Amino acid sequence: MSRFPGRRDLLLAGGAIGATALLAGCSDDSGSRPDAAGAPAGEDRLRTRGARDSGALLARYDATADAHPRLADRLRPLREETARHLEAFRAPASASASSSSASSSSASPSASASPSASAGATRVPDVPKDEKKALAALARAERHTADTRTAALRDASPELARLLASIAACGAAHAYLLTSGNA
Repeated sequence: MSRFPGRRDLLLAGGAIGATALLAGCSDDSGSRPDAAGAPAGEDRLRTRGARDSGALLARYDATADAHPRLADRLRPLREETARHLEAFRAPASASASSSSASSSSASPSASASPSASAGATRVPDVPKDEKKALAALARAERHTADTRTAALRDASPELARLLASIAACGAAHAYLLTSGNA
């Protein structure tokens, strides 16, 4: 019987971490300032990878919603956040910090753009036929992408590191929400 309070505490702590990451990771960082130095070539590579990974997540959200229409409303807010992440990575390095507050309003229309336009050349992922398995697969993709972005922090400038860390935290919160049933 002593195992249950430990599990409950773990679940509450996980929920608190997820909620904190959601609030911190999905919010605009209007206080960011671009670095004085220009973005090195490595920055472009990291931004390109970030955009590609966000495009792949968008394709997975769209494929999951297409395969399971009952999940579409639940997935919509997470998909819209992912569309904003894609736009943040596509923004020029010097403009991303100054336009982050504007991106929340200007990115919303692109979030409702057609799935094929938002995903680009990304192939359509396979989606499990079972809804729970489909959500778990989407959560795994979010976790993997968040881990990749976290690992890229060491190679990023301070400005890009803030963007990567914020979006990685948001992705981790998405993964939590997808598996907890609270999305």
